[in-house]
Amino acid sequence: MPEQSSYDGYDLEPAYKLAREQLAGIEDMEQLCLKSDARYLVTGSQQEIAIGYLNRLYRIAMPNIEVLLTDSGEEVPIKDRVLILHYLLSANGTPITNRQITFKELPGGGNYFRTFSKRAIEPLVEHFGEQPHVLIDTAGKLGGHTVAFGDVAVTVNAFSRVPVTIVLWQGDEEFPAQGDILFDAAISDYLSTYDVTVLCESIIWKLVKLSGEGRASGQ
Repeated sequence: MPEQSSYDGYDLEPAYKLAREQLAGIEDMEQLCLKSDARYLVTGSQQEIAIGYLNRLYRIAMPNIEVLLTDSGEEVPIKDRVLILHYLLSANGTPITNRQITFKELPGGGNYFRTFSKRAIEPLVEHFGEQPHVLIDTAGKLGGHTVAFGDVAVTVNAFSRVPVTIVLWQGDEEFPAQGDILFDAAISDYLSTYDVTVLCESIIWKLVKLSGEGRASGQ
């Protein structure tokens, strides 16, 4: 299981190295893929894992455990590489419950909520709180779809078994805009609470980047 301490700080190379070593030590790759809803592919002597992450397909090449994009030669950011490997290593196959919980309901979430809010919720509100329709348009680029929460809400499947629901309440003259991020109750069977924070931070900033690209192109 990935540990929070190996993932903290700015240098993620040790965390990536450790996760690669842990994955290389897995004897039953087919079972690991079954638990995470990934695919284990064998073509001759070539072996790889195919997995979807934020509406893009990735492959993990064996035996060196390299995380690569299937449809592009661009380098995968190390934060995404670590999240993908942590998800594979942590997944235990629990079915999605369709019951939403807040970050504070995750193990240790109450103690870590202030940091989570600063890294994910505050940027969400800052960039989309006054223009919630932009969130809807942009989330579609990550495979997101609208759901019935707050004034505006979208669910993005970070991984096939990790739906993340982003909620906004639009502000007015009396009250500022507010936001929240909700999770399926089974999420802790797939990612640690710290990895959930990093995942949400990554999703929000990908949405911010995509929204800027959309405005720049006149969409």
